[in-house]
Amino acid sequence: MTFITRSLSPQESRVVLGMAEHGSKEIERGEIIDTLGVSPQAADHVIRSLRRKGWLERASWGRYLLIPPEMGPDAFGESNILALASRIADPYYFGYATAAMYYSFTTQHRHVIRLVTTVRMRNRRVLDTEVRVVNPVARKFFGFDPVDMLGYTIMMSDREKTVIDCIDRPDLAGGEGEAATVLATACRNIDWYKAAIYLERMSSRTLTRRFGWLADHVGATIPEDVRMHLRNLAKGGSKAFFGRRIPKPGVIGYQDSWQLTVNVTSHELGDSAGIARRHVLGREY
Repeated sequence: MTFITRSLSPQESRVVLGMAEHGSKEIERGEIIDTLGVSPQAADHVIRSLRRKGWLERASWGRYLLIPPEMGPDAFGESNILALASRIADPYYFGYATAAMYYSFTTQHRHVIRLVTTVRMRNRRVLDTEVRVVNPVARKFFGFDPVDMLGYTIMMSDREKTVIDCIDRPDLAGGEGEAATVLATACRNIDWYKAAIYLERMSSRTLTRRFGWLADHVGATIPEDVRMHLRNLAKGGSKAFFGRRIPKPGVIGYQDSWQLTVNVTSHELGDSAGIARRHVLGREY
């Protein structure tokens, strides 16, 4: 988005200052028409001008977000894109790789936003960013909280749910190797008891086995009572896989400790083996 000027005409000032006085961060087309007392066509001209100057950005048809004046012309970045994308569906949360980036669990920057919602809808574009909609089963739609993004409140999966979601759907997190890295990076900042409660609530033996095996793989230190609870959750059921269903040569293979067939090669998991343990040792030195 190119910002040309932040100067305002009298009509544009009435819109922006009116929003500031009322503490409003978004406004609808009809409100602008009423505020200015002009025709819809004249209001549209003001809206186009405010968008061109970098004061408003469209969140959805007929609804606009204010780019606060104190943020200056460089304010429109990743955070504001999330604020815009948050208006696409309700209820929703941002998850998977998007949440992993928010918590700095990954260093891989992705130009795709993962919006998780129970609303059936098509993928969208917000400015130059693709918003891909994820529709989970009902029992997996939880574990998110409001966070502040430059004055806008958006819903983001919490740390524990972010890690679990990435392990559940590695394809939405950058692959199996990146899911392992997310867990390794996050393991010092998550509540293991909360994670176990989440896994029990999601009611998936396969997911629990993946979580347990990856935790061991990266060298995470799990409280023993949590480990025992996870093992109990993982018992029984059919075969469980991590990675592709049909293996290719060189995969790690069956892991009896978690009754999990790991159809991923060591190369695909990168340097994630023991990485959590190495981070702890490095911090102690």
